[in-house]
Amino acid sequence: MHRGTNQSGMREHNERLVLSLVRRHGSLAKSDIARMTRLSAQTVSVIMRQLEKDGFLLRRPPQRGRVGQPSIPMALNPDGAYFIGLKIGRRSAELVLIDFVGGIRSTHRLPYRYPDPGTAVDFVASSIRELRTALTPEQDSRIAGLGIAMPFQLWNWADAAGAPRMVMDEWRHRDIRSDIQALCDFPVYLDNDATSACGAELVFGKSNDLRDFVYFYIGAFAGGGIVLDGRLYSGPTGNAGALGSMPVPGPNGAPVQLIDLASITVLEKALDAADRDASPLWSSPQDWGDLGPELDIWVEKAGTALAYAIVSAASVIDFEAAVIDGWMPAAIRQRLVEAVSHALPRIDAEGLNLPTVREGTIGVNARAMGAASLPLSERYLVGAMSLPTNV
Repeated sequence: MHRGTNQSGMREHNERLVLSLVRRHGSLAKSDIARMTRLSAQTVSVIMRQLEKDGFLLRRPPQRGRVGQPSIPMALNPDGAYFIGLKIGRRSAELVLIDFVGGIRSTHRLPYRYPDPGTAVDFVASSIRELRTALTPEQDSRIAGLGIAMPFQLWNWADAAGAPRMVMDEWRHRDIRSDIQALCDFPVYLDNDATSACGAELVFGKSNDLRDFVYFYIGAFAGGGIVLDGRLYSGPTGNAGALGSMPVPGPNGAPVQLIDLASITVLEKALDAADRDASPLWSSPQDWGDLGPELDIWVEKAGTALAYAIVSAASVIDFEAAVIDGWMPAAIRQRLVEAVSHALPRIDAEGLNLPTVREGTIGVNARAMGAASLPLSERYLVGAMSLPTNV
């Protein structure tokens, strides 16, 4: 059991624990929380009354049919808090406003050929002004923070992104978190973009049944994250789950990195070589339209490369599942997962228990929503949603 404490000095921890449990289960009665946490009924009652008074919890209709008084389940109030998530990618920026249950209230996107620090900050400034203007004063006061999801050492990707090295080198000398903090009257957090996408699946996705999974996010470049025992694992330097760098067999059998086969920029280059319009890849992630045989070839090669990466990951950690998501239409994501499933039996995996392969449940907004989950996790959850199996 994930135990609370009846000591008054741990009130904040207990409040986080209650909110984390309610988030995971959707709604819970006081008696359920007392049983799960081993807190006294009086302590739970005090905590939940305060959370309700503060606007974080809502009463649901009483559940009748049991012996004694009907229980009253409590659920998260969507308007309890708001969070801003910023994704700075290699081909686009995205800013979202989400509510306390992960509902997207506002979305702003900026496609570009390559990321420029000044352009990114200007985009954030104008987007924040616009979304805050649309909020009531009460809603605006409940913005609890902004999270930034972006590739670490972005300046090292100048050649791969087709960007001028001088522009990309600006990222080396800019503290983008401080630049954006200067625009905000609430705290700003920063993490790796693919790790953040994995965090979005963990906090907002439909993967509550999984305790250990490896996560792949296919964007301009392939990346990923790792969840162990229900907790997002980023490692001592924050770079754990750098799956894009994993070696996989290349076209001639020589090893290449996963990003060289499974990234969307690979598909873009193929479309450019065939003189086909590749702009929908970045401007219309929900509908790429008809991309012709180049898409079919990319799905097959990317699926095979991902299958090898999954086998390699499974040889290190006994994952329950491999979750695949990305900046792509849901139908393409489904095709990619099917290609992985077809490729896995062709790989010699003797001695391994291979994970099941499933689609991610967040989609194109995963990195921005993962960014928004940074202030949510920091201020309102326990251990990045690391809750025991039996609760």
